[in-house]
Amino acid sequence: MEVAGELKTARELGLVGCTECMRVSPRGTRTCPRCGHKLRSRDPNSLQKVWAWWLVGLGCYVPANLYPMLETRTLVSSQSDTIVGGAVELAHHGNWGVATIILIASVLIPVAKFVVLAGLAIGVWYGPKATERRRHFLYEIVEYIGRWSMIDVFVVAILSSLVQLQSIATIAPGRASLFFALSVIFTMLSAQSFDSRLIWDTRSAGIGRERAASGPGGERKFARGN
Repeated sequence: MEVAGELKTARELGLVGCTECMRVSPRGTRTCPRCGHKLRSRDPNSLQKVWAWWLVGLGCYVPANLYPMLETRTLVSSQSDTIVGGAVELAHHGNWGVATIILIASVLIPVAKFVVLAGLAIGVWYGPKATERRRHFLYEIVEYIGRWSMIDVFVVAILSSLVQLQSIATIAPGRASLFFALSVIFTMLSAQSFDSRLIWDTRSAGIGRERAASGPGGERKFARGN
């Protein structure tokens, strides 16, 4: 909200917005008059939940790239391919378009999500290196692309159901498919746990600096202020 040429947050104006129906109420209101959802100006445990889901998602993403994503068996041979190995194999046979899509959806986008989420959390804690609008835009991108991150799992599931030619050829999902699906789910939970309103509270200093400057009991005061 812009007041007298200066951008003000709802918190600075003494208001609190409902995260469910977006109705704005005076600060101090316990429940939303419209939907009955509990109102909180900020989630004091947001960063802890973000880092918890982020670490679990990263832990699942590592084996997702080490184990085979697809296992192909024929009468004469069997082959197991990792995500990157399968993309390289496709590119070797001239399928550059499909290989590029796989690398973007399975490597570039997940790594970018990990980096952006970590950057947003660190920016809230230690102070921003970018404007609030830019950081909020990055958060919206992470939220939007989360639904498209399961493309590899969908492709493996479709191939496994279609290519089942008895003893001639079979395609089965590898162990990496489970880890990749879990990694996507955990990163989505990490993004949803991030309270984007915290972005607008770090104009001059991060939460960590505010707590350090407040001295003993600063963390308790911050929690009550949220």
